[in-house]
Amino acid sequence: MLWTIIVGIIAGFLAGKIMKGSGYGILMDLVLGLVGGLIGGFVFNALGVGASGGILWSILVATIGAVILVWLVRLIRGNKTV
Repeated sequence: MLWTIIVGIIAGFLAGKIMKGSGYGILMDLVLGLVGGLIGGFVFNALGVGASGGILWSILVATIGAVILVWLVRLIRGNKTV
């Protein structure tokens, strides 16, 4: 559980930086990272990519999922900043 929270915070923070932001605060970074982990896991499973790769792989998958989540939210809101 603690690793999941740590991975979520790191992934959310990285997604905020990648998507040209300064992060969203520790709570939103955690939420973005956790939900991003679910989205990233789903996307990678759909592509047939294995899920075993350690902590760095988990951070990468969660970060990619969080970036997708931020992009989708901005797309729905009509925010053109990417």
